Amino acid sequence: MRSSASLRPSRHATADPARSGVSAHQARTRIPAAAALAVAGGLLVSACSGPSAPPTPSPKGPAVGGPARLAADTTLLATLRGATPGYPSPGRAPAGRVPGTWYGAHSTLPVVATRPGWVQVRLARRPNGSKAWIPASDVQLSTTPYRIVINLATTHLTLYKDDRKVFSTPAGVGTRTDPTPTGQYFVAFLEAPPKSSPGYGAFIMVTSAHSDAIGNWEGSGDAVIGIHGPLGSDQEIGTTGARISHGCIRLHEADLLQLRDVPPGTPIDIVR
Repeated sequence: MRSSASLRPSRHATADPARSGVSAHQARTRIPAAAALAVAGGLLVSACSGPSAPPTPSPKGPAVGGPARLAADTTLLATLRGATPGYPSPGRAPAGRVPGTWYGAHSTLPVVATRPGWVQVRLARRPNGSKAWIPASDVQLSTTPYRIVINLATTHLTLYKDDRKVFSTPAGVGTRTDPTPTGQYFVAFLEAPPKSSPGYGAFIMVTSAHSDAIGNWEGSGDAVIGIHGPLGSDQEIGTTGARISHGCIRLHEADLLQLRDVPPGTPIDIVR
C-alpha cells in the first residue's frame, strides 16, 4: 500500500465472498524471492499504511490415496493444474470453482485433509478460512518444511523450519481499529514492491488473509494482508514490535529477507 495519509479505506467488513482476492491497479507478477528486486510491478496490498509515517513447487510429491503420511513438521501442498470445481465434500455437487491462478500466480494451496482421490485445501478468497475439496488428479503435490506464526499479543513473527525455530522478530501489526485478522492462512505468492515505495523492502509476501475491518482499499475490491518492509516505521517497530498498520505485517528489512526462501503454500498462523 502507498503510505499517503490521503488514502481512504472503505470499511465493508462483509465484502462479497465470491471475490477470489484483491484487485489492483497494476499487473501482478509472481516471482521467486531471490529475484524480487529485479522485477517491477506490484500488488498494492491493503492494510499496509499505518497511522504514522515464488519458488516453483517440487515436480514430485507424495501420492494421494488416503490420509497423507507426512512428518508432523511438514505441510502437504497442492498446486492446481488449472481451474477446477470445488466441492463442499467428496461426492456432493460442486459449489463453484477454485482458480488455477490468482493474479498471475499459480494456486499453491496447503492441504488440510485427504480422502482416496481427493484433497481438501485452504483457499485464498474471502471469507477467511474458506476451504474446498478438489480431485487429487487436478493437482501436483509437493511439501514445505516451513511455518510462520504471527503473535499479535507479543507483536512478533516467528519462522519455523522442520518444527525448529529459525528466527523470531518484532513486527508492526494492525491497530485496534484495523486489526490483523487471526486465523490459519498461507503464503499466496511473492511479488516485487511498487517502484514508488521503496519502504516495502525487497518483496511483498502476499498472504491469503483478508482484513475483517476493511472491505475495499482504494477501490480495489478487497483488502489483502501482506508481509513486507517497515514503510519508514523502523523506530516504531523497534525491538518489541508495535500496533501501527491497517492490518499488514511490517518487518525490519533485514528480517524480511530471512523469509525469501519460504515457498507459496506455506502455512501462516496468526494468533493473539
